[in-house]
This record gives sequence, C-alpha cells and structure tokens, in this order.
Amino acid sequence: MTELALSAFLIGVVSGVHCVAMCGGIVSALSLRANAPTLAGAGPGAALYAPAEAVVAQLPLHVAYSVGRIASYAIAGAVVGGLGGTVVLLNSVLPAQLILAVIANALLVLLGLYLAGVGRLVSRLEGLGSGLWRAIAPLGRRLGPADTPARALGIGAVWGWLPCGLVYSVLGTALVSGGATRGAAVMLAFGLGTLPNLLAAGLAIGRLRRLLVRPRVRLAAGLVVVTLGVAGAIRTPGLVEQVKQGIACLS
Repeated sequence: MTELALSAFLIGVVSGVHCVAMCGGIVSALSLRANAPTLAGAGPGAALYAPAEAVVAQLPLHVAYSVGRIASYAIAGAVVGGLGGTVVLLNSVLPAQLILAVIANALLVLLGLYLAGVGRLVSRLEGLGSGLWRAIAPLGRRLGPADTPARALGIGAVWGWLPCGLVYSVLGTALVSGGATRGAAVMLAFGLGTLPNLLAAGLAIGRLRRLLVRPRVRLAAGLVVVTLGVAGAIRTPGLVEQVKQGIACLS
C-alpha cells in the first residue's frame, strides 16, 4: 500500500506538465482576483511580479481550491478502490487481481507516453466522465466568483470531477489498492503530489507554463511515469510467470 501511495504521489509531482495546462486557467484567475487591488492596470503577467503581501493574500484561495479538488480525488479513489476490492473477491473464479494490475500499469505507461508527447490514447478516457461533468459543471458556475476561501473550496471540489485522463489513469492504481480506504489514500497522495505545481502556477503562472511546455521537461516527466508503470507490472504477483508460460506455449 505504501508503494502505491508513493508512486501516486510521484506521478502527481511529475505530471505538473499536464496539471498546469488543465487547471492553470483557474489558478491564474485566483491570482489575478487576489492581486486586483494591488496590481490593477498592471497588464498580463502581473502575477509574476506581485509584492509579498499580495502573494500572502493569494494563498488562502489557492489552498482552499486545492483542498476541495483533492477531496474530490479522494472520494473518487474510495469509490473505485471499493469496486476493485469487490472484484478481487472473484479471484477464485477469475484472476481478477492480475487483470486489474495489468490494466492499472498499462494506464500508467500510456499516461507516461502521453506526457512525453507520444500518443493521445489517455486523453480519450476523458469521455468517460463527460456525462457527470455536464451534470455538476453548472454548480461550479453558481459558486463563482472564487473571491473567498469558502467559494474557492467549493469550486475546487467541483473542478476535481473535471474529465481528466491523468486522474483516470491514476484511478487505475486506486482500483488495485484493495479497498475503499486504500483507494482514497492513493488518490489523496496523488492530489498532494499535484499541489506544489498548482500552487506555483498560481503564483507565477506565465513563467511556469513556459517551463513545463518544454519538450525535454515533458519527456523527462513521461519517462518517470512509464518507468513506474513498467516497474509496477514487473512487481505484480504472477504476471512474470504468466508471460513466461505464454511464451513457452508459443515456442
């Protein structure tokens, strides 16, 4: 369980190249709103040069937004982890745990390739949550503007359900965690891993975006996630033996 949580945390950290692209707009809006009294008329990029007191004023909004977002991730992890734990009960009839582990690690490999700019299969997963998002998105609009921590918390909780191939890929890891509590812990760790990037994005959105779109940064992040997926597959109990048996049958 600790390994799963650590992997999820690391994925959250290195996947900032995607998080800033998806959520950068809203965290930038939080920055501009918090800075408005100080930076009025400063023009685009004003958040890059906010004085210390303006940065401090931003933090409650950004923290509240991320707390809401991460709480939604944890709830989703609990649901998926509980479902996966139930499926594993069928293990005497079907090698469910092995199948789920293969799916989870394959999703991580695809995610790593996507982050590196190779293939877009992960982005197609986003259609899975489109119906739910259409249902709850109006709530997020009614909660705006995010000018108080309470409003930012609510908007973050809604935004946590935005269809996102990155989140869905990590939910695959929650699926094999063994239960609702463990699934929630995996997604909590992932959410905490995304926190530094989004807080930094809120404080210096322009500069960070320019850094994270660099091909070498995306490639490095993708390779880290691919490595985690391959390592997870190798550690899956029984997988190596199954592959060897399959090769033996073909020879």
